[in-house]
Amino acid sequence: MNAHLEALAPRLVWQHFRTLCNTPRPSGHEAELVETLEAWADAQGLAHDRDAFGNLRISKPATVGHEQAPGIVLQGHLDMVAQANAGHDHDFTRDPIQTYVKDGWLHADGTTLGADNGLGVAAILAVLEDSELTHGPLEALFTLEEETSMGGALNLAENWLEGSLLLNLDSEDRGQVYIGCAGGADVVVDAQLPSAALQEDEQVLSLALTGLKGGHSGMDIDKPLGNANRLLVRVLWALEAFDARLISYQGGTLRNAIPREAFAHIALPAEDVDAAIAMVEALSGTLKAELGSGDSGLTLTAERVNVTDVEPLTRDTSAMLLATLHAAPCGVERMSADVPGVVETSNNLGVLSLEEGRFHLCALVRSLHNSATDAMASRFQALFGLMGARVKVENGYPGWAPNPESPLLATFNARHAALMGREPEVKVIHAGLECGILGSKYPHLDMISFGPLIRGAHSPDERVEIESVSEFWEMLRGLIEELAISR
Repeated sequence: MNAHLEALAPRLVWQHFRTLCNTPRPSGHEAELVETLEAWADAQGLAHDRDAFGNLRISKPATVGHEQAPGIVLQGHLDMVAQANAGHDHDFTRDPIQTYVKDGWLHADGTTLGADNGLGVAAILAVLEDSELTHGPLEALFTLEEETSMGGALNLAENWLEGSLLLNLDSEDRGQVYIGCAGGADVVVDAQLPSAALQEDEQVLSLALTGLKGGHSGMDIDKPLGNANRLLVRVLWALEAFDARLISYQGGTLRNAIPREAFAHIALPAEDVDAAIAMVEALSGTLKAELGSGDSGLTLTAERVNVTDVEPLTRDTSAMLLATLHAAPCGVERMSADVPGVVETSNNLGVLSLEEGRFHLCALVRSLHNSATDAMASRFQALFGLMGARVKVENGYPGWAPNPESPLLATFNARHAALMGREPEVKVIHAGLECGILGSKYPHLDMISFGPLIRGAHSPDERVEIESVSEFWEMLRGLIEELAISR
């Protein structure tokens, strides 16, 4: 599978990326890949070990004569986001990712590609295999469950890593280097809500909102993209005018992906069905006009469903739930006053469901300031507490405070200018790089993050520019050699 990848350059990187595409690795299912990499390390004669959580480290001694160079930790995460287009039958725990090349970009067929963070991992493996590279002591750190909980980084063993420099290869823009990132936390809301029997004069409507682009809930949160949960809740709130009662809801699958689709069933008086359908049609036009070319694929439909074995929420409970959801924070809350053009604080209504009265919501809040993350989470606690729901804040992780005076950054900038003819843009990212967590456990580490050009991460539109991978590889090799020779 994916044999065509080995015809791409640089060969070593794409060869390892092929292995990653052929080995299923959604979050929580990285065990097979870890065993594959351990077997590969044994074949290469490289030492390896795991910490208690299962994070994998592969070590390579310095090139002879460069033993005194600073130790480098090359870091990436093994898991990938598992997202497939509606109607695309793909089992991420068993099926390989099928890739194809189009117009200079590598895509996957109907699923996420896993370039996030597969290409960073592939580049690390290529470094370990490169017999012509001059380098100091190397440690390759492969963490687990980054996409769902940051579990690998949060549970990373202390006093385990030996290097003093860390290269995180989980960024997605060519010509840029990242020196800071947002922290975040999951807000999980659960409630068992009262329901009442479907009345004889009530008709059930099925609503579907599909066709949105989706995207990364951090890096894409400031783009003109629709959030399917936010939009369908808005439609349902408008249908309150007909005394509609919510029966079921399903929107989004990951808290760190902007939802592309959402579906609901409601009950309302049969005499109002035609007017309700007309309202939905009108709202479809309104939402399309608002989204414009930024997210032009929206489709919103409503149709009668002949079912009687359902039990909607009570009238008051349905109204209360929809009012609460309609008022919930979503999207950009504040732009940074210190870093122009960077989002400071945001929230993504990522996963929302209602089934047989069981309500569940998982939102991801992010901020460059840990205090603002806490404040946003507390707003959710206050809001959903009003309806008696159980609200938990979990999987919190710290941000990564930027250090513009970093010696590692200065070396990277100079090397980038020499190789590419220009200095890179120094950036702070509104996403949860593991650097913040790693830095809290290993405060002495000097860290930067960079990578190839990836677009549409966390969605089936994910793709990587092939040419940028060559540039990324050249930069990575050149930086490692520079650090081995000049320090």
